[in-house]
Amino acid sequence: MKNKTLNLLVTGGAGYIGAHFINQARLLDNVRIIVVDNFQQTRKNIINDKKIIYYKVDLCDLKKLSRTFQKDKIDLVVHFAALANVPESVASPDKYYLNNILGGLNLLDCMLKNQVKKIIFSSSASVYGEPIKEIIKEDHPTIPTNPYGFTKLIFEKILKDYHRAYGINSISLRYFCAAGCDESLIIGEYHQPETHVIPNIIFTLFGKRKEFYVYGDDYPTPDGTGIRDYIHVNDLSQAHLLAMDKLLRNDQRCEIYNLGINQGFSVMELIKVAEKISGKKLNYKIKARRPGDPSRLIADSTKAQKEFNWQPKYNKIDRIILTAYNFFKVKL
Repeated sequence: MKNKTLNLLVTGGAGYIGAHFINQARLLDNVRIIVVDNFQQTRKNIINDKKIIYYKVDLCDLKKLSRTFQKDKIDLVVHFAALANVPESVASPDKYYLNNILGGLNLLDCMLKNQVKKIIFSSSASVYGEPIKEIIKEDHPTIPTNPYGFTKLIFEKILKDYHRAYGINSISLRYFCAAGCDESLIIGEYHQPETHVIPNIIFTLFGKRKEFYVYGDDYPTPDGTGIRDYIHVNDLSQAHLLAMDKLLRNDQRCEIYNLGINQGFSVMELIKVAEKISGKKLNYKIKARRPGDPSRLIADSTKAQKEFNWQPKYNKIDRIILTAYNFFKVKL
C-alpha cells in the first residue's frame, strides 16, 4: 500500500478508543481516514487534520451509510462503533441488539455492495463471561453474562459466516479494559455518563463526584472486589495498526486475538494507586454487585504479541492511571 493512498473507514472514530486509534493512524504515510460517527457521546475527540474527514452517520441508518461508501473507494474498515455499558445492556437489551447487531449488519451490507473485503472489529473480553481459568486464552469457552457481551460474540460469529460465504476477511480484537489517555492531551476519555472505573475514581478525588461506588466486595478474589486487566488505549491503538498491516498483507483470514497486559488489578488496588498519585483519600461506598459483572477477567495476549510483534508499552497500572489523572487534571 506504499504507492497508493489507503482509504480507511473508521466507525465510531470520535469515541474514546476510535479517536486514539485515528490519532496514531494519521501519522502513517499515504492514508486518508473517513470517520462515521453519530456523535451521541461528544465532539470533543474530533482531530483537526486534513487527512481526516468526519461524517455524522448512525450505522442503523442504512441509506446514509450507503451514501458514505459511495463517496469513496474504501480499502479497509475499522469498526469501533457500539454501545458498551454492561448494566445498561442488562436493563435495555433492545438498544444493544439494535445498535450493535443491526448496525453491524448494515456495515457488512455496505461492504459487500462496494467490494470491501477487510474489516477489523472492536470486540470485547465480555464474550468470555465468568472465566473458568484465571488467565484467559482465545480458546476459552465463550458464555457471556450480559447482552453487551452477547452482541460482541454474535458479531464475531457473523464475521466467520461472512468470511466463509462472501470472502470478507477480518481480525476481531477482544479488548480487556481500555484505560488511560494520550499524554499529548489532544484527545481523551469522554463518556456521558462516565461508567469506567478509573475516570470515576479520579472524578471523586477531584471533587466532581461526591463518592465513588465499589460494586461488590464479596467476589471470590483476594480483597473481594472485581479484578480486571487494564490496557492503555494507545497500546490498543498500536495493536490495531499492526492488525491492519497484517490484514492488508494477507487476504485470507478470519481470526481473533486478545488484547491485555496479562495482569489483573482489583478495584481496591486501583483506589490505592490513585490515592498515592493524587495524595488524597478517596470517599467510596460499597454497593451490591451489578448484574452481569464477572468476578475477574485477565488476558493471555501471547497470540497477539507473537503474531503482531506487539508489546504493550504501558505495562504498569500506576503509569496507566497517571495518564488519565493528568488528562482530567487539565480538562475537568
